[in-house]
Amino acid sequence: MIDIGTGDGSFVYHCAREQPRKFFIGIDANPRPLQKISEKVHRNPKKGGLPNVLFLQAGVEDLPAELDAIADEVHVHFPWGSLLGGVAGAGNITVLKNLRRLCLTGALLEVVIGLDSERDKAELNRLQIPPFDLEYIDKVLAGYYRRAGFEIVERGQRAFSEWPDLHSSWAKRLKGRPGRQLTYLIGQAISFNAPASG
Repeated sequence: MIDIGTGDGSFVYHCAREQPRKFFIGIDANPRPLQKISEKVHRNPKKGGLPNVLFLQAGVEDLPAELDAIADEVHVHFPWGSLLGGVAGAGNITVLKNLRRLCLTGALLEVVIGLDSERDKAELNRLQIPPFDLEYIDKVLAGYYRRAGFEIVERGQRAFSEWPDLHSSWAKRLKGRPGRQLTYLIGQAISFNAPASG
């Protein structure tokens, strides 16, 4: 499993503790929030160390070739900046193609976005992202994702009071802010010669 924009790595750490037989990779362009947890995973397992975790510093635009086609799960939780533009906008397909490059055929891509149309208005305008709702996902993003090699197989919205426990520092920070909506989508990596649906 690969977590892109992993932040402080808490989601990856929690998953790795719960699933010791699976290998987890957290990737972020900013290594500073990862310093504490990176040290923790290298400790003795009795003191919180985990042998099934790796953290990497890399931007989504420059992912190492060694990661090509190794993931059966990729997660993007609460993206911002260019990562948000890449998974929620329909202008530059490079980010999604790079995410597809990580995936085995059949792998799942989970994108979780928590936006407030008023508080985040400036960033949404900068990234040219229209109102992020299910209609936009169905009418615009579905085709965009398919061109990058993903079929959207599920999507939905939840109020902040109904957010699942994502074990994310951002989820905890944003959860109590009224007006913020959680929108998620799940894409499945398809073969590039798959026939068009519909």
